[in-house]
Amino acid sequence: MSTGPSTSRSSSNTPAPASLHEITTVDRPVPKPAPRDLPPPDLARAVLALGAGFQGEVGIAIRDVAKGWTVGYKADEPYPQQSVSKLWVAIALMDAVDRGRMSLSDPVIVRRSDLTLFHQPIRALVGKDGYHTTIGALLRDALTRSDNTCNDILLWKIGGPSAVRSVLAQRGIFGVGFGPGERILQATTAGLSWQPQWAGGWGFLQARAKMSFAARNRALRQYLAAPPDGASPAGITSGLALLQSGSLLSNNSTVHLLTLMRASKTGPLRLKSGLQPGWTFAHKTGTGQDLGTLSTGYNDVGLLRSPEGRSYAIAVMIRSTQVPIPTRMRLMGDVTRAVIRASQQSG
Repeated sequence: MSTGPSTSRSSSNTPAPASLHEITTVDRPVPKPAPRDLPPPDLARAVLALGAGFQGEVGIAIRDVAKGWTVGYKADEPYPQQSVSKLWVAIALMDAVDRGRMSLSDPVIVRRSDLTLFHQPIRALVGKDGYHTTIGALLRDALTRSDNTCNDILLWKIGGPSAVRSVLAQRGIFGVGFGPGERILQATTAGLSWQPQWAGGWGFLQARAKMSFAARNRALRQYLAAPPDGASPAGITSGLALLQSGSLLSNNSTVHLLTLMRASKTGPLRLKSGLQPGWTFAHKTGTGQDLGTLSTGYNDVGLLRSPEGRSYAIAVMIRSTQVPIPTRMRLMGDVTRAVIRASQQSG
């Protein structure tokens, strides 16, 4: 298992690692594959079979972080990320921490006007005088609970969507787009324009419920055809590999981010359902809007790590499907099982 050097960026605001063992979770920089570093043929065949056999539009990508090989199924097409995009906000935030522009201990007051929509557990804590918290606490809930409001506040604290896009470009994360922010993205996906008075209430859901099926279907199809938050599975696994290798952030910030991703409470039966004893998975899920029997943006991406320290970046992204949730989860678990089986067979 490679320990890898720390990057040159550092700051007194960067969180300290929890233990020496966690420091060693950072691998070497991602090399170009050598001729001998080719993907296991059985894994390539398994991924092809899983993708082709799924009833829906799915993209799959797997990257060996140390060796650099990749396998995939429709892995270069853009898929809606939904809450997977919280990962890029987190990376941009930790980059700002590394540069000394902010600290995880910086205080924040969350007000009713900051609330967004859909999943936002923090909503219950925001009273008439607001809720006093910190940047670090918002980051924790954005990643481990996929809280939309926590993520949206952090997004604008670091400078908005353009700041995230800038970090993606500067760090060489290609094939990954970033949308306009939670409220505008979800409203547009439903065929609506976000109204400030909807914050913290039921206005959005009520307005959406009044729309005709045809209008919502037209808006949803437009979103799926060209998602503003679109990213390819291959692009996402490249970014994840750069994160794991320590190429994006300081060592301490990398460890902190991966620790939060391992503690995620969302999607326990998605990619994590295929884990075996001793294997760990640091991940971020995403779930889009449904319309009738059609589900969209059902995703899970992350870093799978073997007991011996091998790391694999995985992305399974379902653009749209009508199959039930257990079937989608089974696909994701099967991808993880295929990677583990191939790793064990390769010794």
